[in-house]
Amino acid sequence: LNKPEWYLTQVLMWIGNHAKFLDDKIQPILDKAGSSVNAGLEFSRALVMLILEKLAADIPCLLYDDTLFCHLVDEVLLFERELYSVHGYLSSFPSCMHILSEECCFQRWLTVEKKFALQKMDSMLSSEAAWISQYKDITDVDEMKVPDCAETFMTLLLVITDRYKNLPTASRKLQFLGLQKELVDDFRIRLTQVMKEETRASLGFRYCAILNAVNYIATVLADWADNV
Repeated sequence: LNKPEWYLTQVLMWIGNHAKFLDDKIQPILDKAGSSVNAGLEFSRALVMLILEKLAADIPCLLYDDTLFCHLVDEVLLFERELYSVHGYLSSFPSCMHILSEECCFQRWLTVEKKFALQKMDSMLSSEAAWISQYKDITDVDEMKVPDCAETFMTLLLVITDRYKNLPTASRKLQFLGLQKELVDDFRIRLTQVMKEETRASLGFRYCAILNAVNYIATVLADWADNV
C-alpha cells in the first residue's frame, strides 16, 4: 500500500521491454492477417487494466491516510505522464485518471490537495524571504519586483493545474478550478491582513511588496485567461 511506485514502475518496464518484440514479431503477423489491432497499444492497455484493478482494491484502504493517499496520487500522475509521453498510450483508452475521478476518491483528492496547498501558503508567508524578490540583484529580470511569496503562490497554482489537466471530464476539471479560485481568494485575504498591519508605514518595504504581489498575480491571471 505504501509503495505504489513498485508496481507502477514494473508495468512501465514491461511495456518498454516488450515494445521491440511486439513491433518486430507480433505486429507483422497482425498486419498480414489484415487486423487493425496495434500489438503494443493492446499490450499496454491490458497492463493498465491490471493497474486499475489494483488501485480499485487499494484506494479504499488508504483513503483516510493523507500521507499515503497523497503519495499514491503523486505516483499515479507520474505513471500517467510517462505512459502517454514515452509509450504513446491513447487518451481514449482506460486510464488511472478514471479511478481518481470516481466520486469518493475525487472528493478526497480535492480535500487533500486543498490541505497541502494551505500548508504551503502558511509556509511561504511565514518565510523570512516572503517579501523579498528572488531576482532582486538582477535588474533586467526584476522589473515588477515580485516578492517571493507571490511567485511561489503562482507556481503552486500552476502545479495544481498540471496535476488535474488530464482528468477525463470537464466537470472534474472545473471543480479543481473552483479550488484554485478559493486559494486565490484566501491568498487575497492574507495579503489584506498583512497590509492592514502595515498601514502606519504605507511607503514601507513590506507594504510596497504587497502592492507588487497583487499587481503580479493580477497580471499573470489575466495572461492565463487570455490563453485559455
